[in-house]
Amino acid sequence: MNDRAIYLASRSPRRRELLRQIGVTFELIPLREGAGRSADVDETPHAGERADNYVLRVAGDKALAAARIVAARRIIPRPVLAADTTVVCDDEILGKPANADDAVVMLGRLAGRMHRVLTAIAVASEDRLETRASESQVWFRTLDAAEIRRYVATGEPYDKAGAYAVQGQAAAFITRIDGSYSGIMGLPLAETAELLRSYGIVVP
Repeated sequence: MNDRAIYLASRSPRRRELLRQIGVTFELIPLREGAGRSADVDETPHAGERADNYVLRVAGDKALAAARIVAARRIIPRPVLAADTTVVCDDEILGKPANADDAVVMLGRLAGRMHRVLTAIAVASEDRLETRASESQVWFRTLDAAEIRRYVATGEPYDKAGAYAVQGQAAAFITRIDGSYSGIMGLPLAETAELLRSYGIVVP
């Protein structure tokens, strides 16, 4: 681990893959997820909270929570990167499906139309917190009930905002993307590189 490394506050293998893609060295600070007090960050949307504000708030809270863990462990201080991704349909936040039926309902709503994918990134270091956001638009072709059920049966929709993975089998559903492919995966690389450079991290 070199002195220009960062901490990554994420359990997502996709975010790890994307950071490696741009040559960023990192060490994991995984946060506790789930409902209730056991989670390090409450990801429940606030009443009336806009999706754009929601992803920025959650990403920032994740970065700050991980920064507190770094301080408590008294390990080498480095910038902490966190991110949050959500799918928005009809101005409603579609998070991770609770079960198969929930995934089926989400995918049925996305079929045959456009939706937004928002990913916010946050970097915390000592008393500094900076955030950036990426928005992409994704169009799905029409899907029948049998297609949706087969896809849900693969298990891929679980732990994915909007119940699909752009880099997985759901790529066959997508007819058009406007925006950042890496942002839809969970970490917009252009914005991430810009933000890390502002903290003195060398990004090739």
